[in-house]
Amino acid sequence: MKTGIIILNYNDYENTLKMVEQIRNYKCLNTIVIVDNASNDGSQEKLRKLEKDHIKLIEAKENKGYAYGNNLGLKYLASETNCELAIISNPDIEVEESTIESMIQDMKKDESISFLGPKVLEFGRIMKGWKLPTYLDEVLSTMNGIARFAKKRLRYKEAYYQNNITKVEVIHGCFFMARIKDFKEIGYFDPHTFLYYEENIIGNKALKRHLTIAVDTSVSVIHALSKSVDKSLNKIKKYKILKNSMFYYETTYNDLRGIKLGFLKLIYYISLGIAYLTFWI
Repeated sequence: MKTGIIILNYNDYENTLKMVEQIRNYKCLNTIVIVDNASNDGSQEKLRKLEKDHIKLIEAKENKGYAYGNNLGLKYLASETNCELAIISNPDIEVEESTIESMIQDMKKDESISFLGPKVLEFGRIMKGWKLPTYLDEVLSTMNGIARFAKKRLRYKEAYYQNNITKVEVIHGCFFMARIKDFKEIGYFDPHTFLYYEENIIGNKALKRHLTIAVDTSVSVIHALSKSVDKSLNKIKKYKILKNSMFYYETTYNDLRGIKLGFLKLIYYISLGIAYLTFWI
C-alpha cells in the first residue's frame, strides 16, 4: 500500500531536518510531506533545500495550529498522490523502517482498522492507547494537583493488551497511521482547535462512525516530547490552550451545556487563578 508521511514543523527545523534525513530513503514511504506552520525562525529557507523527488514542502501562510497544518498535508496526499495510507508525525520522532513496514502490513491484513498507532516511548514512559474522557475525567483533569490522577483513569490496564493489535478509543497524536479515505470520511482534523484534544476528537468522530482505532504493541517509536511546543509556549499559556480545546471538544462533540458546563468553567477559572499566583510568586 502506498504510504505518505506528514511532518508538521513550527520553529523546529533542526528536528525536522534530522527526521527527514533518517527516513528519506525508507522504501516503504512513497511521499514525504513537510508542512511548515508559518515558522519565524528561518525554517522555510532550511527546509526548501530538502525538496526533491518524493519530498514536498508546503508552507502555510499563517500558523492556525496542529490540526489545520496537518490537514494541508492530508489534502495534498489525497489530491496530488495515489497514497492510500498517511502517517501523521511530529518532527521529534525516531522511527525505524521496520516499524512503518509492520504497521503497513497490519493495515493490509485487517481492512477494518482505520487508525493505527505504535507504542510511544517518552522519557522512560510507555504510551499506548487511552479512553475518551468522561465529564468526571474533565473535571478532575482541570483541578490543580490531581490532573495526573485523572490521566491515569484514562489508561487501559496492562492486562487489556492481550494481543499485538488491540482496539482502543484514542491513540497518541505524535505518530500514527491512517487510511486516507477514512480520514476524509470524518472530515480530517477539526481545525477549530489550535493545539491539544485532536486525538480525542478523532476518537469521538471515529466511534460515532463505527471506525476502528487500534494500537500495535509489538512496535514502537521514540518521542522527544513536544520540543517545538515547549520552545514556543510557557506553562500557563499551554494550560489555557489545552482547556480552550477541552471546552470546544465537550460543547461541540458531547453537547455539554448548562450547569455541568458552568461548573467545569468555574473549576477552570479557579485553577487558572491559582496557576497565575504560583507563577508570579
